Amino acid sequence: MRKDLVEILACPVDKSPLALTVEEEAGGEVVRGYLTCEKCSERYPIEDRIPNLLPPELRQGEHSH
Repeated sequence: MRKDLVEILACPVDKSPLALTVEEEAGGEVVRGYLTCEKCSERYPIEDRIPNLLPPELRQGEHSH
């Protein structure tokens, strides 16, 4: 994910701004990390350069597969 994308992304729950935390970076892109809502503190993972902005209840269902 390009770092500048955080400026246009918003929390799917309450539409608040997201803060970026980078755990791994390559070529100026975030490979792994997470986005955190500044209002509700919900965290959205970034894996393999792709942010997962599904609401929490939909993401939790994903892990059971």
